[in-house]
Amino acid sequence: MTRPRVEDIAREVLGEEGTGPAGYSAAREWGVTTQVPSSFHLATLWTTDPIAGVTQHARRNKERTKLNAKEIALLELLRAPDLYVEAGWGTLVERVRDALAKKVVREDALRAAVAGERNTAVREGFAELAADLVAR
Repeated sequence: MTRPRVEDIAREVLGEEGTGPAGYSAAREWGVTTQVPSSFHLATLWTTDPIAGVTQHARRNKERTKLNAKEIALLELLRAPDLYVEAGWGTLVERVRDALAKKVVREDALRAAVAGERNTAVREGFAELAADLVAR
C-alpha cells in the first residue's frame, strides 16, 4: 500500500473548511507557476501540531469557511502575485475568468471573504482583478 499524498493527510488533519493551498502550492493549483515547493503550503483558520511535509499558514478570516480550496488559493495568490504568478497577471485573469465561467469559483463568495481579509494586498489585488475581469 502506498502512502497518501501529503495534501490529503493535511486536509484530513485540518479539515476542508477554511483550508486551501498557499504560496507556490496555490500558484500550482491555478497553473500559473512551474515552481515546485519543497513542502505543501496550506492556509488554514487554525494551525495544528506540525505535519511532515506541510507548511501551515494561519488566516483568521472566518469568511474563508465558505470558500472552496481553489477560492482560498486565489486569495493566497493575491497576497503576492508578483512573486507567485510567474505566468503573468494576464494569465491569472484568464484562469479566473475561466473558473468563474465553469462555476469552479464564486465571485460573490470571494467578495464576501475579501471584505474580511486583514491583508491589504489581498483587498487591493482583488479590486484590480475584478476590474480586469470586466475590462477584458
